[in-house]
Amino acid sequence: MERKTSASSRRTEYELEVSQQLPAGRCELIVDAEHFTRVVKYGMARAKVSIDVMTADFKAMLVPGLGKARGAESIVSVFRRLAERGVEIRILHAGTPSSAALVELKRELPRGLMIRRCPRLHAKVVIVDASVMYLGSANLTGAGLGAKGEGKRNFEMGVMTSEPRMIEAVSEQMNMLWEGRRCGKCRRKEVCPVPLEEPRL
Repeated sequence: MERKTSASSRRTEYELEVSQQLPAGRCELIVDAEHFTRVVKYGMARAKVSIDVMTADFKAMLVPGLGKARGAESIVSVFRRLAERGVEIRILHAGTPSSAALVELKRELPRGLMIRRCPRLHAKVVIVDASVMYLGSANLTGAGLGAKGEGKRNFEMGVMTSEPRMIEAVSEQMNMLWEGRRCGKCRRKEVCPVPLEEPRL
């Protein structure tokens, strides 16, 4: 008689820990245009300590209205300015950044702005100052998190939370990928261009 393997026995140690702890807490639903207001304008742009981003796509989306003297600027410029103020920023993405993003990224990156790539990544997460987190469908693009107008942006949904256990659980997942702790058993190494190192943009 063939012995069936339980779902729990196929999970990683961390996945088992998360499922046993069942991190939960209060969340707020974020829909469509609220992504720009809540996640970008009053989230990332106001970071004081750190920003962690996981995204499948990474584009130089335009961010308008962050200052009286400024028009729209790219999210890369926003990150650069924050990094120069001492904010530590990590961006983990899956694909090649858009050409516009690459042009800006090829300038000397300020200390504190770090970028790594995992082709298997499909999660979309923004964690600001380790205290508030967005988890949803939106990539770091103009159509996802950006300020594109009605009829141009994607239909996106996600949640925001300040629940420490939820933020810690997602942060640990990102850390595992960022540090390469899941690379050993990965079966897509042939499509991974720069494992465990900063890419040469």
